[in-house]
Amino acid sequence: MKKLVLSIALVASTVGIAAAQMPARSAAPAGTEVYLIAPADGAAVKNPVVVRFGLKGMGIAPAGIQMDNTGHHHLFVDTDLPTDMSKPIGMIDNKIIHFGKGQTETTLTLPPGKHTLQLLLGDYLHVPNAEPMVSKKITITVTE
Repeated sequence: MKKLVLSIALVASTVGIAAAQMPARSAAPAGTEVYLIAPADGAAVKNPVVVRFGLKGMGIAPAGIQMDNTGHHHLFVDTDLPTDMSKPIGMIDNKIIHFGKGQTETTLTLPPGKHTLQLLLGDYLHVPNAEPMVSKKITITVTE
């Protein structure tokens, strides 16, 4: 029993230390916007699909580089945003794509049909801002 109590106390203190060491989530400046420049919502497109990202009010910096008022893009393809925005943004091949080098454009090859695209800005640790910077979710149709 003493070992169980000791183990629980050790885990609790470790969690408390880890939480204390997590940096505060950054706030985005007022008026910051994340958006998709291209393709347009409702567009019919052909492969390869060029997707261009927009950001107003902040700058782009690679993942791992801590600078005020910067972040990097994460593109969600045919999937929803995470429900817990306090954690680092995960990766799912071809569904959640990280642009940790600071890229603002990509080329995708998608199967014919309807697809959704949405951006989520992450900080240097891939964590969304305190008030997450999210683009409008758009729908495109790949014709071939």
